[in-house]
Amino acid sequence: MQTATIFNMQKFSLNDGPGIRTVIFFKGCPLRCRWCANPESQAVAPQMEWRESACMECGACLALLPSAGARAIGGKSHVDVRKVDAATREARMAVDRCPGGALSITGRSRTVDEVLEYCLQDKPFYEDSGGGVTLSGGEAMMWPEFDLELLDRLRQNGIDTCIETEAYVRPGVFDAVAARLDHLLIDMKHWDPKRHRAGTGVTTDLILRNTRHAIEMGKDVLVRTPVIPGFNDSVEDAREMARTLREAGSTRVQLLPFHNYGENKYALLDMTYVLHGADSLKPADLEGFRQAYVGEGVDAFF
Repeated sequence: MQTATIFNMQKFSLNDGPGIRTVIFFKGCPLRCRWCANPESQAVAPQMEWRESACMECGACLALLPSAGARAIGGKSHVDVRKVDAATREARMAVDRCPGGALSITGRSRTVDEVLEYCLQDKPFYEDSGGGVTLSGGEAMMWPEFDLELLDRLRQNGIDTCIETEAYVRPGVFDAVAARLDHLLIDMKHWDPKRHRAGTGVTTDLILRNTRHAIEMGKDVLVRTPVIPGFNDSVEDAREMARTLREAGSTRVQLLPFHNYGENKYALLDMTYVLHGADSLKPADLEGFRQAYVGEGVDAFF
């Protein structure tokens, strides 16, 4: 049976596809978006987190994980979570023995059976609302064999399936997974390949190919674009993105205004948040931006 590293399973979601949904969050992502709201989703392996406010400076973690070395933040000395192999027995012991509960591990290996059982618990809600199960991340398609087995079994149980994806995966993988999905929510960050690479670490060619092919397959595809200050928030960006979407065969886009809700997660992982201090955006801030899409023949909504 296939396994994957999952960092969260969330019930009663209303923003990740139609109806009431259960969302499965996979670890691992090929992109490194500077604004990522889930930095714990980027690495494939489990990771240790440290919460400064709960640390009692007892030194227990340093004694249990000496090879990871020490790190001092806010005057408190603790194990360097960036160097911990969070999948080890020693890491789990450090979490269990932390008296203040300052340490935790994000991500654990789960089987298809475990995830399916969790999803089936809410089958009545899916049926009443037209909902189902959404695979998210990270990038769920980094676990293709797991995806295929889980999606087949969900469909056998009559459950609607959806994915939130960057679509930056090999065409063979994308096509195999997409064939088993009812809906695809595809993130597209920028129309310019060079600026897309500067903001995410990858270019746009593969994303556009896969988006076009999903549309050609007759799938229910919704492109979503996070609107990020200083990256893709100009009216000209909106016009060029609309033209790019039309060329790919899409005539609608969901705009996701930038927010900084995930900033505190960076501190837990001892990562730097480069957009610290940037103001969140509201739909009202982006009406002119939205209208630029409409002017190019693309239905843009929040």
